[in-house]
Amino acid sequence: MKNKLKEKFPLTYFIASRFVTMIVLLFLLGLALFGLMELAPGDIVDQMMTQQIMASASGSMKSQSATTGQENIFNDVQYTKLREELGLDKPFYIQYFKWIKRVVVDHDLGTSLISRAPVKFLLFSRIGNTLVLNLISLVLITIFSFLLGVYFSSKAGTRLDVGITFFALFFHAFPGMLLLILMQLLASVTGAFPVTAYPSFPFSASPVKFTFSYMHHIFLPLLCSFLGGFGGTMRTIRATMLDQLGMPYIFALRARGISEKRVYLNHAFRNTLNPYITGSANLLASLFGGSMIMEIIFAYPGVGRLTYEAVMQQDINLVLATNMFISALVLIGMVISDILLAVVDPRIRYGADK
Repeated sequence: MKNKLKEKFPLTYFIASRFVTMIVLLFLLGLALFGLMELAPGDIVDQMMTQQIMASASGSMKSQSATTGQENIFNDVQYTKLREELGLDKPFYIQYFKWIKRVVVDHDLGTSLISRAPVKFLLFSRIGNTLVLNLISLVLITIFSFLLGVYFSSKAGTRLDVGITFFALFFHAFPGMLLLILMQLLASVTGAFPVTAYPSFPFSASPVKFTFSYMHHIFLPLLCSFLGGFGGTMRTIRATMLDQLGMPYIFALRARGISEKRVYLNHAFRNTLNPYITGSANLLASLFGGSMIMEIIFAYPGVGRLTYEAVMQQDINLVLATNMFISALVLIGMVISDILLAVVDPRIRYGADK
């Protein structure tokens, strides 16, 4: 049955198998996240009780000395009761399966244990900012990488090619966190750019003004993201073009009198799509991973910063929701890249899962 479906509908079978793989990976990832949070010392109830003790310690020591034993008993009882209410007294795998049931059956991501706000509201209030920033980075990296990669493949060995290749390699190897800190220092010293990456007023107040202000605020973080991703992608496209230009079919095309423009754009360029599509999934994952550091340094209100705050506070509902959502986006990007590969190269969909 499996072979018949694959032979009759190869592309549909290929896409379905990739989506099944994505669901299994998400399930295992969520289980691993719950297990890692269980291994972390303490939990959110410990933090809440610590804050309560620290607040009570600010009072007079003499007034507390008479009721110290009673307060400890009350705190122990409250501690146990609160853990039971939040389900933290259960093993992590039971907590995870309850979370899955709530998400799948009730379509509820739960409530933040710190702010008491719905996790869905917190997540969707931030995800748009992260998606916009990363999509702009991805588009800019793709356009400039292809333009310069194809162009400099025709100038291989020249001084300009060597200079650009060195420049791309330098920024590809440069630590992204250090580059972000240096850019923020530049903004602070010169005053030419804001030290934060988001306007101080909402979009609804003035859409046109917000758009220009937003572009001004994200210029430096966007530049860091571009420099970090551009180098490796451009070098990959350039190397692939040079490899294709040395293939026998290119010599055959030139011998037939095909123009150099058609050789580059219609034949060699088309065969550079496979490595780029494959690498774009890793590029998307690195962009989302790097955006967390950028959001923390530049105080950008995105999912990465929200995740960092949730981890520091051990807010398990918020940590799991944000991580699963970002992981789902990355996996969907990988599935899309696999589908595009299967569309561009029929050998992949017919040869998959043999």
